[in-house]
Amino acid sequence: MTVTPRQSTPPKAAPAQAQRPPSRRPAGVAHLAPAAMALEQARALHRPRAGQPVPEAPKGTRWATIGFMAVIHALALVALLPRFWSLPALASLLVLYWVTGCLGVTLGYHRLLAHRALRVPQWLERVFATCGALSCQHGPIDWAGLHRHHHKFSDTDADHHNSHRGFWWSHMGWMFEEIPAMAAVPRLTGDLQRDPYYRWLNTNFLLLQIPVGLLLFWIGSVTGAGGWALVLWGIPLRLVVLYHCTWLVNSATHCWGSVSHDSGDQSRNNPWVAALTFGEGWHNNHHAYPHSARHGFGARQFDLTWQHIRLLRALGLATQVRLPADAGRASQAVI
Repeated sequence: MTVTPRQSTPPKAAPAQAQRPPSRRPAGVAHLAPAAMALEQARALHRPRAGQPVPEAPKGTRWATIGFMAVIHALALVALLPRFWSLPALASLLVLYWVTGCLGVTLGYHRLLAHRALRVPQWLERVFATCGALSCQHGPIDWAGLHRHHHKFSDTDADHHNSHRGFWWSHMGWMFEEIPAMAAVPRLTGDLQRDPYYRWLNTNFLLLQIPVGLLLFWIGSVTGAGGWALVLWGIPLRLVVLYHCTWLVNSATHCWGSVSHDSGDQSRNNPWVAALTFGEGWHNNHHAYPHSARHGFGARQFDLTWQHIRLLRALGLATQVRLPADAGRASQAVI
């Protein structure tokens, strides 16, 4: 059921609570139309600060990305051959899907690093970031930077996966062309770039698949499940499933679902995407309250990542957990 978007903005939150940030207009562009203003804001972000290196200009089609995706999808199809099917292979996929998708991408990369919706000890933050790097969705700095850029310009021409350009573009087509938003990453991720481990992880995230592959091959060999079966199900097949489920948040939840809040873009709450992505499908809630650690409001919007955060908080490992100031009203608005 679609709810008419509410036009009122949420009340001012306390310092530890999530709130929608005010828009910032570069000097001299207040007279521009919204679309032109978004592009001007993006250009300002893309220019490096004084003393910073000028980022390399985008260069058209990204053939390396296309090649990587072609190979990983082909290997996923190989994994589905009958000779590689087994319960241990399925278990390797499911366990790593949870580790990399829930702990890594949704909790680590997204809610913890990109939005700082909670705080955890540095050692645990690095563990979650490492799990995120195992998803092969790039390193933590680039992932968080591009995501922060997306929230600044969601569904405008400055948004690198603008849903107005169609389902294919917002789902994965945007990755195969130049990404001007990459130039803004240094200005948007100063907090992450101060950590030398994150800088290393951002460059070497692909190398993490090597020890994972060796471990899976060893487990499959000693248990008789088949080394290559576990490798194929635990790496390429798991990556392809995780990729498309993650990309559905960019595509499907900007096309189908219910609207509960005036978020200023095309974001929707989509329950089946939420089920596949550990709660990320409550996307309209997220865009209305981007710094909230909880995306699913109310009992009918189950948010598995939020349950993980609740457990961390109960264990004393999560602090400064940010929630909407009007969480009760937000919950009641959702049907």
